[in-house]
Amino acid sequence: MNLPEGVVIHGREPRPGGPQWTERYRGAVMNTFGDPQRILVRGEGSHVWDADGNRYLDLLAGIAVNALGHGHPAILEAVTTQLQTLGHISNFFASAPQIELAERLLELLDAGEAGGRVFFANSGTEANEAAFKATRRTGRTTIVAAEGSFHGRSMGALALTSKAAYREPFEPLPGDVRWVPFGDADALAAAVDETVAAVILEPIQGEAGVLVPPDDYLAAARRITTKHGALLWLDEVQTGIGRTGDWFGHSPSGVRPDLVTLAKGLGGGIPIGALVALGEAATLLGPGNHGTTFGGNPVATAAGLAVISTIEKDDLLTATRSRGDQLAAGLGANARVESVTGRGLLRGIVLSEPRSADVQRAALDAGLIVNAPTPDRLRLAPPLVLTEDEAADAVRTLSAVIDEVLS
Repeated sequence: MNLPEGVVIHGREPRPGGPQWTERYRGAVMNTFGDPQRILVRGEGSHVWDADGNRYLDLLAGIAVNALGHGHPAILEAVTTQLQTLGHISNFFASAPQIELAERLLELLDAGEAGGRVFFANSGTEANEAAFKATRRTGRTTIVAAEGSFHGRSMGALALTSKAAYREPFEPLPGDVRWVPFGDADALAAAVDETVAAVILEPIQGEAGVLVPPDDYLAAARRITTKHGALLWLDEVQTGIGRTGDWFGHSPSGVRPDLVTLAKGLGGGIPIGALVALGEAATLLGPGNHGTTFGGNPVATAAGLAVISTIEKDDLLTATRSRGDQLAAGLGANARVESVTGRGLLRGIVLSEPRSADVQRAALDAGLIVNAPTPDRLRLAPPLVLTEDEAADAVRTLSAVIDEVLS
């Protein structure tokens, strides 16, 4: 490849070190993910290093998880201090970080006089399972979900996930689910009636390649669900906690959902999920209706508080918008890029040819971690602490790789 000065392509086969670890992985870890692309051993800021000493600019952040990058001192301090103070308790008891984080989430969602309540889990899938159970308490059973959606891999969350390759091996799945095209308000209106318990939507579809609906789509969804007495459930697992340059992906729409599910960036790398129910929906789950062993534990909730506090203190929402615009402008200038979708630091790079997997592999060899969710799209979801210089390096390197692969 004829790449710019300073851009180095590593060999296709990992150097000594990686192969041994990969062989041990094959012998010990269940084969649900295939062979790992690399064996990573260390991270700092927006970079990670593999077992062979190669450095990578992480433009995926654990799939939108490491909001503050790797090894951020605020998370390290919060987790270490909390673990030294109080590590795990059952949900027969409560802790100060659990209560404080629930309060902060309600503030960020502007719960207002109607109030709300939070159920803490360990992942986005678990948060969606909790929300699914809450919808059953309405007395209705039908859920309307969008084509192209991804809500998790457990049986309940999978029932709401549209990709046939994920669903079909495990059918029949629970629930009565109606599918509608994402972003089509007319189709949504036709699908919702008085039998529908909830409509579940992602403000931006991540696994589908970072698809953004029309500006009035969520507002239309709110009107439609209100008309028929159904819940509006927004899956903010990937888009929430600053990822799009706002606290939540739905924030620019001005709508008030009934249910919001969160995870990924909330813990900055520490496993946590949350179902936030607003207004009357906050009363749907009561004692004995749901539970968890680890959900809301002091360490994970302390990490969540540290993430929110750091985003506020360092004005990372503004930085996220700026870096996202920088990536979009730089990559959008490439003649082989049809468009750049998304907002903030959740971006889809639409290629002129369906070779995203080839570009992703070449980018990894060039020291960039990106994702290829669909044949013609790359997904970028870097840490919110990505610097201007790092974003410029990402544009330069990824543009060169795209040119070389698609030439």
